[in-house]
Amino acid sequence: MKELEYPFDSSFILKKKKSLRRALLSDGSGRIQKKIAVLGGSTTHDIKDILELFLLNYGIEPVFYESEYAQYFSDIMFDNEELVSFKPDLIFIHTTTRNIKSFPKMSDSETQIQEILQNEYNSFEMMWEKIASAYGCPVIQNNFEPPFFRLLGNKDFSDAHGRVRFVNLLNEKFAEYARTHENFYINDINYLAGCFGLQKWADSFYWHMYKYALSFEAIPEFAFNLANIIKSIYGKNKKALVLDLDNTLWGGVVGDDGADNIEIGQETPLAQLYSEFQSYIKAHKEIGVLLAVDSKNDEENALAGLRRPDSVLSRDDFVSFKANWNTKSDNIFEIARELNLGADSFVFVDDNPAEREIVRSQSKGTAVPEMTDGTGQDISKFINILDRSGFFEVTQFSSDDLKRSDMYIANAGRAKLEASFDNYRDYLLSLQMNAEILPFSPLYMGRIAQLTNKSNQFNLTTKRCTQADIEKMAADENFITLYGKLSDKFGDNGVVSVVSGHIDGKNFHIDLWLMSCRVLKRDMECAMMDELVKKCSERKIEKVIGYYYPTAKNKMVKDFYELRGFVKESEDADGNSTWVLGGLDCYKNQNSVINVN
Repeated sequence: MKELEYPFDSSFILKKKKSLRRALLSDGSGRIQKKIAVLGGSTTHDIKDILELFLLNYGIEPVFYESEYAQYFSDIMFDNEELVSFKPDLIFIHTTTRNIKSFPKMSDSETQIQEILQNEYNSFEMMWEKIASAYGCPVIQNNFEPPFFRLLGNKDFSDAHGRVRFVNLLNEKFAEYARTHENFYINDINYLAGCFGLQKWADSFYWHMYKYALSFEAIPEFAFNLANIIKSIYGKNKKALVLDLDNTLWGGVVGDDGADNIEIGQETPLAQLYSEFQSYIKAHKEIGVLLAVDSKNDEENALAGLRRPDSVLSRDDFVSFKANWNTKSDNIFEIARELNLGADSFVFVDDNPAEREIVRSQSKGTAVPEMTDGTGQDISKFINILDRSGFFEVTQFSSDDLKRSDMYIANAGRAKLEASFDNYRDYLLSLQMNAEILPFSPLYMGRIAQLTNKSNQFNLTTKRCTQADIEKMAADENFITLYGKLSDKFGDNGVVSVVSGHIDGKNFHIDLWLMSCRVLKRDMECAMMDELVKKCSERKIEKVIGYYYPTAKNKMVKDFYELRGFVKESEDADGNSTWVLGGLDCYKNQNSVINVN
């Protein structure tokens, strides 16, 4: 919904929240449902209502538990029965600087100040540890915005007694906990309040009148920031930036002006702005975002612009390059086909409002940000708009993310090699594939959880898991778990497949089976099945039972179990089916092209 995309009109959202909610719920699109506990140190009702709008827009339908005012600590530490029975999928703790119980006094020694700091921190850490043991779900915790006054003026930042210094030290302790604990995330209101403007954010009237820790007008900005963390946890991030060239990555039209005359480099302020934007775009590769070009241009002219020595981006930075005279929406579909991604994985960036509107209407699901803040087209606003939109919010980061662009480029090499073979099996053998298939390992827990929340096409049950869920499976003797890594002569694809299920007597139930789209049609599923049957046989399992739950995106695996030799046992009116593989002692390995270590 365009009204909920950044930059949005906060007053409009606050005024029209009921009609926006009705419109979101009426569109009938499939959403995942998540139970979210909101535990507040201040009034949270309006935050909850606006958060719901942004989550619905991201394809997440929240069911809320909301604590009574300022009961966040007691609800957790004293096992509020309603919260316990709610069984939250995620807990959000909404505390602010208003909830800091003690600040240093001018008479306090450094030792006393450190004791005050540690006591403040300990009360939070106790809550986080209790949540981990009692609920095992993700936690989102606000850090602290700066205090709304500075008794010592600028010295408040450096003096041991300063409130600004105290808040900064407390925030660093929160950050250290987040760095060392999985499944724990910081909602950075320290940064958000600075962006919004601290004097507008910390409105004392709202606190004393309604016990709002932030002004009413700041709620949409706050809720949007929080929603971005939640949608990232549940795999709703975008995966690629599809970029126009003329007046987007450089100033001017390269076909008309020539490569020597476009605005890029350090010669003019405008050229510097475009160079800064290119640097910002290139940095996305480091967090695993794929880059592609979609430009109405002759390819040679487009490449000439990128060949300039002062261009930050080069052709090698892009996993797909479409410079032609096709419609941009058609190019997006072609890029999606090449990368084996859905159009809803993309963010399309173009300076031209007409092109944006065409892509928005023709390529459903593709994010198309308005590259303006309402004051008109301005390259100086591009970074702020993209950055604040939260398309690629990072909550999990693995070594595979660093290599993602190279992996997709290597896939292009594989496709080129495939075209030179008449026999597909000969092609697969030529790849010299090696797989590592082992039980879930602490080294890969984050990546495994990330895969469960990202993979859609080759995903038989579309079960979404947090890292805590993955760790529980790995620790449970009644579970069999497997991850699969795949490499070949072109490079290492990393962890690409996950299988997990539970044992019930002599039966093994497959709860989770998925594979990254990067390795489709490489027989990795055969290698995983062989290893799964081997593990089941070692545990004296007599039957393997698999489940297929259809979605709009996983139709490609509808016949997966039949192809693996399973027999359909049942199917309901919604297409949910159950499959059984018996006679494991007679099972014949299906993989003949991958060397399994």
